[in-house]
Amino acid sequence: MYRSYIKRMLDLLTLLLVIIPLLILGIIISVLIKIDSKGKILFKQNRLGQYGRVFKIYKFRTMIQDAEKVGTGVFTSDEDPRITKIGRLLRKTSLDELPQIINILKGEMSFVGPRPPVPYHPYKYEDYTDTQRLRFTVKPGVTGMAQAYGRNTLSWDERIEYDVKYVKNISLLLDIKIVIKTILSVIRKENIYRESGK
Repeated sequence: MYRSYIKRMLDLLTLLLVIIPLLILGIIISVLIKIDSKGKILFKQNRLGQYGRVFKIYKFRTMIQDAEKVGTGVFTSDEDPRITKIGRLLRKTSLDELPQIINILKGEMSFVGPRPPVPYHPYKYEDYTDTQRLRFTVKPGVTGMAQAYGRNTLSWDERIEYDVKYVKNISLLLDIKIVIKTILSVIRKENIYRESGK
């Protein structure tokens, strides 16, 4: 059985294997962000994690500083003028998600799992149905089944259906398939999943 502690050990083993090149890449991206625009390198935002616990997710900042306070607030689109030049590249390649290795190290996230929503969108935790709340019984992921098989072509309820399906069928093989499909989607520059607050 693909138990949570096995999944956790695999996350840490994978991190151990890739941590050096990821750190080097992270340093390069950090420098480019500082050169491109004023503001902090990292963007932090509250998200709903396992069992509805709120945690801070880490991403590279891809928008102007305090972007949530102007324009459309936490909602973004690919053509949003608040997105910086380097931010647009990071979004297209999904490299803005790289700092989530911090969340994985802290045990708040896994490489694969349902993407963690903000606490108030699309629903508050208590407003999800019992079936929908199954998505919160596992750790959220950097990528997930909904992102691998549909991305931004799916409505929120459709994404949640994929998340529930993932939880019901969770396995090492499924995780590997999701990672491969995610990498192929990025390489092919297919629609990249965009969330509120990025």
